Amino acid sequence: MRLVFAGTPSVALPALKALLASSHEVVAVVTRPDAPRGRSKRPTPSDVAAFASEQGLPVLTPAHPRDEDFVDALTRLSPDACPVVAYGALIPQRVLDIPRFGWINLHFSLLPRWRGAAPVQRAIMAGDAQTGATTFRLVRELDAGPVFDQVTLPLTGIDTSGEVLDALAASGADLLLSTLDRLPDLEPVAQPERGVTLAPKVEAADVRLDWTAPAVVLDRLIRGANPAPIAWTTLDGERLKVLLARPAKADGLAPGELRVEKRRVLAGTGDGTLELLTVQAPGKKAMAAPDWSRGLRDVTPRLI
Repeated sequence: MRLVFAGTPSVALPALKALLASSHEVVAVVTRPDAPRGRSKRPTPSDVAAFASEQGLPVLTPAHPRDEDFVDALTRLSPDACPVVAYGALIPQRVLDIPRFGWINLHFSLLPRWRGAAPVQRAIMAGDAQTGATTFRLVRELDAGPVFDQVTLPLTGIDTSGEVLDALAASGADLLLSTLDRLPDLEPVAQPERGVTLAPKVEAADVRLDWTAPAVVLDRLIRGANPAPIAWTTLDGERLKVLLARPAKADGLAPGELRVEKRRVLAGTGDGTLELLTVQAPGKKAMAAPDWSRGLRDVTPRLI
């Protein structure tokens, strides 16, 4: 089949690479426009755009998929299907109607659970026992289209969202290719109305650590926010990022109270104790919490 692939971040690359190595023909790539990156804030092509350019593929970067120039270009390309992985923009109906088999989305959750931009993060934060990936046909409503196929992935209770996304990007690439291979003969199944949950984008304000919450809840929040936007707290009025932590056995610590031991840094919570594993102070690189703690001057520092 003739395919136009849509995707933006690096998590979409395994699927694009799998399609390029398949019997299908990828005739172009659609991705988000160049965006500011790094400290310089210079406009930089997306990971998908950079890779596609290296492969000699035409790259379309509409400001919005409704733009007339993009609609005309996609119509001229005459794709049989448009596979999508983390593209990052809603597709209007007139554009959904262009490929004869529609737009086939690879979404990193077990739909209808966790519709939205941050399904893996939200699954970890909620303490789900498993997650997975789903292929479905795009419709105008967010992540609500009929489902072709799914794969599942158990969550171990120590995974970060980055680790889970990496695993799902690999297994999801195989799932997407399998769906496209069988697409002319597949009949998707409507999602059930029950069990729908939403996964909005995780903002920095969402991952400030509330030390009155239980340790297990804070652990999930920290893992779900890694590698972005990274959970944080404040110490002496400065923001401290917490990249990794785990519930620990210790008594006598009030919420937010720190205890520095020889090999551990402990923080009190509303229920239980959290061991800080990896932290990042302002202007510093991420480091092991015991190494960071050697610079603390306050005898009884408190996280807020």
